[in-house]
Amino acid sequence: MSQSANGSAVLWGLPTTRQAEVSLELWGIGSTRALRVHWMLAELGLPYISHRIQSRTGETMTAAYLRINPRHKIPTLRHGPLLMTESAAIVQYLSERFETPIGFFAPTHPAQRAKVYQWCYFVMSELDGHTLYVIRRHVGLSHIYGEAPTAVESAKAYFREQIEALEPSFRLTQDYLFGEEFSVADILLVTCLDWARGIGIELPASVVAYFERVASRPAYREARRRNDPAIAPPPEARVTSSADTI
Repeated sequence: MSQSANGSAVLWGLPTTRQAEVSLELWGIGSTRALRVHWMLAELGLPYISHRIQSRTGETMTAAYLRINPRHKIPTLRHGPLLMTESAAIVQYLSERFETPIGFFAPTHPAQRAKVYQWCYFVMSELDGHTLYVIRRHVGLSHIYGEAPTAVESAKAYFREQIEALEPSFRLTQDYLFGEEFSVADILLVTCLDWARGIGIELPASVVAYFERVASRPAYREARRRNDPAIAPPPEARVTSSADTI
C-alpha cells in the first residue's frame, strides 16, 4: 500500500474501515482544486487515504511524488491502476464510476450529460483558469510571476461580467443548477464562487443565495475540514505509517 510523500496520511472512512480495503488515494490539501475532490468523495461517502501534502512547500517536488505526477501539481487521485491529476476530471470520473446517492444528478442521457459538461467547461475555463488563477498568479504569487495590476483588475471585471450574464438564471434557481438535484457542476461552481468571495469579488445577491444554499451541505463542510492544513485530523482518522516512497 502506497504512502504519503512526506509521511503524513489519513484514512477517511468509517471506524470499521480497514486500510487494506481502501482503493482510493488522494494527494493534496489546502487548495480550492483539492477541496473539490475531498468534497466529491465526502458526498459519495467513499473511504480514501488522504496524503496531506501542499503546493509550494517542496512536498510536490519530491522524487516519490514526481513519479506519480511529473507536473508537481495537486490534487492527484489514484484509483487502482488509474492516476488522474485534474480536479474537474476527477470529480466527473468519481460521479460516473461510483453509485451516486439519491438527489445527485449524474445523467447517462447524452443531452443531459452535455448540459452538465457545459456548466463544467464554463466554470473551469472562464472562471477558474481565465480569471481566478490569473489573479492568483499576480497577487498571491506575485513574487514568482510578477505584479500585473491591470491584468488583475481586468480579470476581476471579467469574472463579474460572466456571472452577471447568468444572474437571471440564479434568480430562478430553487436549489441547485439542475433544480432539486445536486451535481458535479455545483461543486465546481461553488468552489470558484468561494474563491472569488475570498479575494473580494462582489457577487449578485441571487448568486450569493445560491452559494449559501450549496455551502450548507454537510459534505461541503466536512470537505473544508479535511482540506484545511490548520485543522488536525480527528482521533478516529487513522494515520498511516511513514514511508519515503509512493
